[in-house]
Amino acid sequence: MIIGTAGHIDHGKTSLVKALTGIDTDRLKEEKRRGITLELGFAHLKLEDGTVAGVVDVPGHERFVKAMVAGAGGVDLAVLVVAADEGVMPQTREHLDICRLLGVKAGVIALTKSDLLAELGEEWFTLVKADLVALTAGTFLEGAPVVPCSSKTGEGLAELRAALTRAAQGLPQRPSDGPVFLPVDRVFTIKGFGTVVTGTLLSGTLGVEESTSLLPGRPGPFRVRGIQVHGEAAQKVQAGQRTAVNLTGVEPEEIDRGMVLVRAGELPETRMLDVELSLLPAVEDPLPRRRKLLLHLGTAQVEATVALLDLDKLEPGETGLAQLRLSGPLAALVGQRFILRGSQALPGRGATVAGGRVLSIAPPRRRKGASSVVAPLLEANADGHVAWLLRQAGYRGLTQVELFGRSALTPKVLARSLELLGARGGALLVDREKRLYLSGEVFEGLQKRALALLAAFHEREPMREGLSREELRQRLSAELDPRIFQRVAQALVDTGKAELDKEVMRLKGRGRTLTVSDEGARARVAAELAAAALAPPTFNELAQKLQLPAPRLQELLKVMVAEGAIVRVSEELCFDAGALAALRERLVAWLREKKEISTQAFKEMVGQSRKFVIPLSEYFDREKVTLRVGEKRVLRRG
Repeated sequence: MIIGTAGHIDHGKTSLVKALTGIDTDRLKEEKRRGITLELGFAHLKLEDGTVAGVVDVPGHERFVKAMVAGAGGVDLAVLVVAADEGVMPQTREHLDICRLLGVKAGVIALTKSDLLAELGEEWFTLVKADLVALTAGTFLEGAPVVPCSSKTGEGLAELRAALTRAAQGLPQRPSDGPVFLPVDRVFTIKGFGTVVTGTLLSGTLGVEESTSLLPGRPGPFRVRGIQVHGEAAQKVQAGQRTAVNLTGVEPEEIDRGMVLVRAGELPETRMLDVELSLLPAVEDPLPRRRKLLLHLGTAQVEATVALLDLDKLEPGETGLAQLRLSGPLAALVGQRFILRGSQALPGRGATVAGGRVLSIAPPRRRKGASSVVAPLLEANADGHVAWLLRQAGYRGLTQVELFGRSALTPKVLARSLELLGARGGALLVDREKRLYLSGEVFEGLQKRALALLAAFHEREPMREGLSREELRQRLSAELDPRIFQRVAQALVDTGKAELDKEVMRLKGRGRTLTVSDEGARARVAAELAAAALAPPTFNELAQKLQLPAPRLQELLKVMVAEGAIVRVSEELCFDAGALAALRERLVAWLREKKEISTQAFKEMVGQSRKFVIPLSEYFDREKVTLRVGEKRVLRRG
């Protein structure tokens, strides 16, 4: 687990960590020179029950709240440090607000510099304790032990360690079988090893030799060369532990704090988040329906437009649903906590104004009133969450790996949910190889849309037999996976709602229908082509002679070809089927007797010009009746 310090500048956080652990977390020269913490510091502490906890020491100055939040994002247990000689100060309040909003569940109050209490007097001590009671009322620190201690004399350190041990015993473990999620708080190079990133693993288990990505912007994959936990080499690191990970294939200058180390392919980066949002009670004005604030998520900081989904404004102390639209991409985990800060500090407590938890990652842009879409996530169990994700994915569907990353469920729970949803028709496995799933509701919707498209097509183009399968897929959605469409088409055929004739789909019992006018036009076309025999008019000549619009004539010719009344020899020429069959018989008889035929002899057989002879020669070649050998043709075998 991770223990984190919190509190105002110069209240003794770093000295306390050094006194407890023997590790000085101020490692920078500037920190030594100025005597204040500027950056996150790290140590480890052995508790009384033998548990080794990671310790994150945060800066107390208001200017370095960004670093404080980066460290607090992975904290399980907070030590609120309050100096006995100063009591509660602005950053004491803001740090407590941040810990509350980030979901810290337990903690201890360390009243440092207790060696000064004797000269400050009992009355002052009583006032400080009263301030602490007022400060922590209604928070996770209400009723928490207040331990006077001194880093200078060592007084109270054993009692503080014992209090931390007791507080730690009731804490839940972080999900070690969830998606790998390690927000990067430091990056550096070790000679002979290369790039190292450090952070607190918030979820999952990461092992040596695994493939990872750094989000946003560095998909890799990057191999894990080595792992350290508390300064010791390890084969794997589990959620809730601080770690250093040695990566190959990436340079330190390519990595920034705010990136997240994830297992390759598990999580997408995003510019949108659906969230549950709470406004601090101390905020003076309500949050309007749309406002820009600074988002702190993990170790990342990015400007976000906060768009309320169900309210015109969020009053101080209220909770509502919102969408965060980000100025740049980042990685997030469902259930992850975040804070939002404004540009101006609240009186006596800093600039933190709100916080909450992530409900969904990479959603579409929501409109006002979309709370009914997002609200089910507040109460959804595992099955409901998976069903919701599949509905939101629409026609694209989601693979099991994508569902794992977007739900943060354990593999066993996810597999069981998919099995139950599959049995109830709520989820459909449409590609076993990819493990691609589609929502049952979406699948039914696709069938209804396909039927509607076929019905509209039959009304609009009654002379066509039906729509080609590919054309129907494109009309449903150009991005629709062909395997999903195949399942849709098969379902329509299996239920007797549609028919599939080779590559053409039509509604059951529907197909080509001609009006009286169409029948008359077809008869005129047939008569014209029969009379023309082996010298038919071109398409344009036929349209002009019969006074038929080109599109209508085109459809009539398709109908007549399908019926076998005529044969399309080229784009421009259609022949009466009877005349063409007679010519074929004569040609075959000639070739059986004389073995070959020249172009001139074939021209005499047809009795027409090259305008008709050349297309007919090529047609018989295509039909595998003849085979061209030099300038002559022979009968093709078989």
